[in-house]
Amino acid sequence: MRKQGTGRNPLFAKRWFADEVIIMCVRWYLRFRLSYRDLASIAAELGIAVAPSTILRWVIRYTGEFIRRWAPFEMVVGRSLRADETYIKVSGGWMFLYRAVDERGRTVASYLSRTRDQTAARTFFRQALKLHGEPRSITLDGFEPSYTALRRMGMRNEFNYLWENPVKIRRLLILELNNIVEPDHRRVKFRVSAMLGFKSFRSASIVLARIELIQKLKKGQYGVPYSFGTSSLDIWKNVLAES
Repeated sequence: MRKQGTGRNPLFAKRWFADEVIIMCVRWYLRFRLSYRDLASIAAELGIAVAPSTILRWVIRYTGEFIRRWAPFEMVVGRSLRADETYIKVSGGWMFLYRAVDERGRTVASYLSRTRDQTAARTFFRQALKLHGEPRSITLDGFEPSYTALRRMGMRNEFNYLWENPVKIRRLLILELNNIVEPDHRRVKFRVSAMLGFKSFRSASIVLARIELIQKLKKGQYGVPYSFGTSSLDIWKNVLAES
């Protein structure tokens, strides 16, 4: 399927393939356990000749833009956060994926880091606070640098740590914490396990961010107007038309 003439989304300007093809391939790659070759084969059966490397370039190119355009439709999460880290292999080495969910398991924030220390934890918590504001409580495992990072942020008044109704910082045993966080980690790692592996930190960050977007969509964390339609493709096209 060749590119559309007039009326296409400027986001896909100068692309040879139709908007629908690009959206479908990127969305399906991150939604299902499909490789780039799998998607190219499926597209071929639909009469669309696209190379696996082209789909890879679409995933890298449009991830940030897709996340940005969905952001205005994201709904408020709960005020009780559970934060933890898991491991992701990148270019043969282990990196650290910081993630937080609320009391109902809804995704709050995620951050891929080369290190597991106070600096990484501080960057992650600042991101979470910027996205969703102050929670009522933050529950951590027993990893001391994460607790120290939060405590120091509180002492610098980055959130209410000292005054009336402060944010409670709790440390629980790993088994208690994992009742919510670990199953959510597994959803992300299940999708990653079907991939051939990340060759660079940048590509890992991009793809993981897009996987988190898909997970939030599956959890119903976005609300769109009824006028956007009911089919997934119509909703995606209308969301991406928002600038």
